[in-house]
Amino acid sequence: MIIKGKVWKFKDNIDTDVIIPARYLNTSDPKELALHCMEDYDSEFVKKMNQGDIIVAGRNFGCGSSREHAPIALKAAGISCIIAPSFGRIFFRNAINIGLLIFESEEAAEQCSQGDILEIDSTQGIIKNLTKYKIYKTNLLPEFIQKVISLGGLRKYVKEELKRREKNV
Repeated sequence: MIIKGKVWKFKDNIDTDVIIPARYLNTSDPKELALHCMEDYDSEFVKKMNQGDIIVAGRNFGCGSSREHAPIALKAAGISCIIAPSFGRIFFRNAINIGLLIFESEEAAEQCSQGDILEIDSTQGIIKNLTKYKIYKTNLLPEFIQKVISLGGLRKYVKEELKRREKNV
């Protein structure tokens, strides 16, 4: 899958309380969560970004509580993927479970700037910075996880697997 979008740059240790503030956790509606995504970091973030944009962050993105609301808010806001040197462990898994692409790349995270345009080949693990004419490699997620993400998350993956197995019985 090829992804292309504008970079929104964030610092190290962006926690789930910053991604979606606790005061909005009384809903699980993705559209409602999207309206408040990153608002404590940048109150205009959702208004300024476009569908398909990319977050490039520092280390430990998504640290903090285990709320699944955080990756849901990002995905519903239109973020196509997140690149960081590292992620909070639970955020990493929650992102996969809801079908949000995430890539670990220290080089890309250090060298990309706010507003750069990136093109990512998720099946090859290649990140192209079209603004700076640079190419970065990222570790590929295992094929099974790529399939979970491409289907839109773990629930959809399980439904597809059950259908496939029923046909083979």
